[in-house]
Amino acid sequence: MPSGLTCIEGIKVGTASNLQAATGVTVVLVEEGAKAAVEVRGSAPGTRETDLLRPGQLIEEIQAVVLVGGSVFGLDAASGVVSYLEENICGFPVSQFRVPIVPAAVLFDLLIGDGRVRPDAAMGYQACVSASSDPVPEGSVGAGSGATVGKIHGMDYSIKSGQGSSALVKDNLVVAALVIVNAFGDVFDKRGNLLAGPRNQETGFMERTAELLMKPGYTGSPGNTTLGVVATNADLDKTALTKVCQLAHNGLARSIWPVHTMWDGDTIFALSKGDITENVDLIGLMAAEAVAAAVERAVLKAESLCKIPAVRDLDT
Repeated sequence: MPSGLTCIEGIKVGTASNLQAATGVTVVLVEEGAKAAVEVRGSAPGTRETDLLRPGQLIEEIQAVVLVGGSVFGLDAASGVVSYLEENICGFPVSQFRVPIVPAAVLFDLLIGDGRVRPDAAMGYQACVSASSDPVPEGSVGAGSGATVGKIHGMDYSIKSGQGSSALVKDNLVVAALVIVNAFGDVFDKRGNLLAGPRNQETGFMERTAELLMKPGYTGSPGNTTLGVVATNADLDKTALTKVCQLAHNGLARSIWPVHTMWDGDTIFALSKGDITENVDLIGLMAAEAVAAAVERAVLKAESLCKIPAVRDLDT
C-alpha cells in the first residue's frame, strides 16, 4: 500500500537540513511537469510564484515545489532549485530557453537554533541532488528541521514537530500528502486526543491552546505556518486542483487547532500527475484524510532539537 508522496509516479522528494541552525529545505520535484494549484488559508504567508497557479493563467505545469524554513529569507533556496532544473533542461519552453516554474512557500523558524543561518540557493540545489522516489524522509528533516507547535507560552515551552507524509489508495486512484507542521496551535490525533500542545511553565504538562486563549492575558504569537503538498495520479485541471486544495485544508482543520490564524501562513499545493479519471470530491476527501495522517506523523516522527522536546521524548 502507498506510504507517502513519492508513491505517485514521476514525483521525487529531496531534503537538505542544517540541524545545528535548525532549518532546511524540502523540494518536491516533478521534472517532467505536473499541473498544479494552491490555496492559502493562513493570514501570514510567505510565497513565490503562486499567482501562476490560479486558473486562467498562462502556465499549466510546474517542475518543482519548494517548502523551506528561514522565513522570507529562505525563498533564496528556490533559486538553487531553478538552477538545478535549468541544468537538466526542465521548464517552460521560451525560444531556445527552458524556464523552470518553481512555486515556493516559507515557514518561520528563526527563533529556534541559529536564526542568522537561513536556507540559500546552495541548500536548494543540494535538496534537488538528494531527491529520489524513495520513501519520504520524516521527522526533524528538511523544512521540518526547525518546525514546532503549541507556542502560546513561547518557544521554550513548545513541542518539536517536523515533516510527515501519507497516502491513500482506492482501486487505481492514489492521493498522497506531505506536510511541514509549524503551527501556532496544537496537534490532535484522529480520535480528537491531544498529541502535542504547549507545556505548562510550572508542571510541564501539555495544555490546549484554544482553552488558554479563552483566558485573560493570552494572545497569539507570530512565527508559525503549516505547509503542504498533495498529489494524485488522477488527471485534473487547475480548477479541479484548486478544489482539491480547498478540501485538503480540511485535513489541517481536523488535526490542528487553532488553525488558519492571523499568526499562521498555512498553504497547501496540489499536483496532478497521472491519467486516471475520478470524481474531484472523492479526491479532495482522500486528500484531507492524507493531510490529517501526515500531520500526525510529522509530530510522532519528530526528534528533540535545541532543547525543545519531541512527543516521543516526553514523560507525560
